[in-house]
Amino acid sequence: MLDIAEDLHRWVEQGHDFAVATVTAVTGSAPRGPGAALAVHRDGTAVGSVSGGCVEGAVYDLCQQALDDGRPVVQRFGYGDEDAFAVGLTCGGVLDVLVTPARAGDAGRDLLAAALRAVRAGETVALARVADGPAELLGRGLLVAADGSWRGTLGDAPGLARTVAAEARALLEVGRTGTVVVGADGSHCHQPLTVLVESAAPRPRLIVFGAIDFAAALVRLGGFLGYHVTVCDARPVFATRARFPDADEVVADWPHRYLETTRVDHRTVLCVLTHDAKFDVPLLTRALRLPVGYVGAMGSRRTHEDRLRRLREAGATDRELARLRSPIGLDLGARTPEQTALSIAAEFVAHRHGGSGLPLTSTRTPIHRDPAETLPEPPTPPLTRANTPLLPLP
Repeated sequence: MLDIAEDLHRWVEQGHDFAVATVTAVTGSAPRGPGAALAVHRDGTAVGSVSGGCVEGAVYDLCQQALDDGRPVVQRFGYGDEDAFAVGLTCGGVLDVLVTPARAGDAGRDLLAAALRAVRAGETVALARVADGPAELLGRGLLVAADGSWRGTLGDAPGLARTVAAEARALLEVGRTGTVVVGADGSHCHQPLTVLVESAAPRPRLIVFGAIDFAAALVRLGGFLGYHVTVCDARPVFATRARFPDADEVVADWPHRYLETTRVDHRTVLCVLTHDAKFDVPLLTRALRLPVGYVGAMGSRRTHEDRLRRLREAGATDRELARLRSPIGLDLGARTPEQTALSIAAEFVAHRHGGSGLPLTSTRTPIHRDPAETLPEPPTPPLTRANTPLLPLP
């Protein structure tokens, strides 16, 4: 639901009634995962999607019903063998959907409004709602902050809110949306409740080191994929806003020095495109010891072997070196900067979501699932001359 927070926030601020259908669980292949939502305004306007079209009509009707009777409902949609085009998922998956009304005066509307305000303000929060359980608890929830504090209520059972808040905080720390099962009394056994936790965190970071033409293409693609993109280079003449208008930040600093002072987390992607030892070795020595999601470095196989040797001499361990994706990217036969950017992005997306990088026609694993190469050397970019002015080292 938080993926359509902007529209819902506007409806709340304007005092309008609406209902929201949120995917709580997916089994098998399905177009969208937990947290995907469709909202229906009292006037019939709809925003969002739960299935990419397969069951939208039926979910729309459930939202209108919830607006009329004020009751939340859980519905399961799956593939129909008798009629593949009946209400169901023709891709063969199963969706569980929670539909909740958000009318003026409804219980939970204030909590929803607070969650939408927090998301709009860029805060790190999790919205935890009961997606399956006793009727009196269905749709009720907590808004959990990064420090574990919460607002909202889940009834009178002692310990239930505390348990749900702890589970929600754990998912929030890794930026995941998903379900947890707890006991209605706050334990993890007896009378189970299924709770959907939707995490909202700042955009993941993509930091591109090396202000070259390949970087410009990767910046554009990274922004399209939803990353907060930073370009860093020690050469002020190249690290300019004019050359990277699509970047969120352009930093003129030595890469290793910038990495020591900037914020990173487990979702952060670090792409080292300089393929120059004076930049790469101090930068990668630090990068491979950080809890980031992906570290890749550009260069030929010969450059890669030389880089490994230099990194070992600088103290990098085999375990640290095993994290390095080099040569960077998937084998797409890329030649142009744009094709190379696609190759790089394909690899870090696959790495984040547990993809194999293989053609789907050659795999038998589910297309949509939770997480569980080589690229020909591109032409030498014209902006990597050794005599380019550098910022002084500290």
